[in-house]
Amino acid sequence: MPFLIAAVVLVGVLCLFDLLLTFAVLRRLREHTAELERLAGRPGFSSYDPGMLVGHRLPEAARAPGATLVAFFDAQCDTCHDHAPKFAVRARRYGALAVVSGDGARADELVAAVGPDAAVIRGEDAHAVADDTGIQAFPTFVLVDGEGSVVQASTELAELPEPAPAA
Repeated sequence: MPFLIAAVVLVGVLCLFDLLLTFAVLRRLREHTAELERLAGRPGFSSYDPGMLVGHRLPEAARAPGATLVAFFDAQCDTCHDHAPKFAVRARRYGALAVVSGDGARADELVAAVGPDAAVIRGEDAHAVADDTGIQAFPTFVLVDGEGSVVQASTELAELPEPAPAA
């Protein structure tokens, strides 16, 4: 019987030791993960509010005579391709400008979907205009006044009121 008691105590001590080692390993893994994230410099996601653009002036390259609605699209953005026909409807009725970032067949499809009624800036000029304007999300739709100042901006075309007809 004394051997049985000694064996149970020994197993209990070993289990307790194993439990302490497990907690130590978990703590080290958490520290290691935090260190890897710090070293990787992985930026967190920041919220983007296109309303921050209100009051900014569009760069000279993005101003077109009579343009009251400006859309910023990216060729690789599926949502941009979904919004392009809706933008084309507004472009038929009002002055509009589409800034299409990207090249290739998808950019050509996007330009075709925007339609012939909107002026289009594309390629490197489009990248420069989007950067100068402070666009951080695609698509972004911007209403501008006659002097090129942003009046209202949104990532949803439906959130913008119908602009006044172009002269």
